[in-house]
Amino acid sequence: MKIGVLLTPMSHHNLKLVSQVGATDIIISYPGLNLNELLKRQKQVQKYGMTISCIERLIPTLKFVHNLEGADEQIEGFKTLLRNMGKAGVKTLCYSWMPDDDWQRTSLNVVERGGALTTGFDMCNLNNAKVPTKTGYSLPEDFVHTTADELWRNLENFLKEVVPVAEESGVNLALHPDDPPVENLAGQDRIITSPEAMQRAVELVPSEFNGICFCQGTFASKGGIDIPSAIERLSAYITMAHFRDVKGQMPSFQETFIDNGKTDMASCMAAYLKCPREFVIRPDHVPTLDGEGDDNPGYQTLGRIHAIGYMQGLLHALR
Repeated sequence: MKIGVLLTPMSHHNLKLVSQVGATDIIISYPGLNLNELLKRQKQVQKYGMTISCIERLIPTLKFVHNLEGADEQIEGFKTLLRNMGKAGVKTLCYSWMPDDDWQRTSLNVVERGGALTTGFDMCNLNNAKVPTKTGYSLPEDFVHTTADELWRNLENFLKEVVPVAEESGVNLALHPDDPPVENLAGQDRIITSPEAMQRAVELVPSEFNGICFCQGTFASKGGIDIPSAIERLSAYITMAHFRDVKGQMPSFQETFIDNGKTDMASCMAAYLKCPREFVIRPDHVPTLDGEGDDNPGYQTLGRIHAIGYMQGLLHALR
């Protein structure tokens, strides 16, 4: 297991900073479908002694999630991305089946320890809106009518198309759970909301390359889930992990520092170490600290430095 980090932006300063504190792997957002651009970024990162090992976030998915016009073209783009990743040595593609494109929150500036800012979600604050305040993009109204059965059918068809390409390219798929993990949000069904749903998803098209991203903060916010036990149950499928914690649980929760939540993080890390394959684990959403702008909630740099050190400490103690 290796510690990776998603940098926003992937600047010289940020790359140098995380290399200095011991990160080995870099995760980038969707780079487009130009192979040369991906190769260029890989060479840039390798100059700092690290490697791009994962791609996640902002990947075009909504057309095939909802089986809309243009879905086939979007799936072909996903396949092209997999092939490009194989050629560039990028080993994992993290995607989601969230029908609203990205994780959702109703507050982006909850005050945390020492005045740090983090995000929160409260079903009572939706105010009957079609979509909540969010960190992603505006969602056209015609996306919010796909049933759970249709989402499962679309997912199976998608996996039948892309898993063979992942196998040929040597790239692991890593399905991320819906965040927040509720079965219906603002009138739209959601299906990847529990560890059991994630297992069902990968078993639709069995393959060692058809895996999951275990986002433990998402399941912590659902409540009623023993996170270390869930990691152990799904260990054979884990190809990536997100390490974060929360306070509270649905219908209301807020994110927090990874040393300040409700989950036994040491037991989680111990469970990851028992997983049968090597994968990248990264700090997930982090609080915004003093001196940082809050224009990109959850993705600032200083909180990641704190999280990396905490994760390194756990790993050294457990090993």
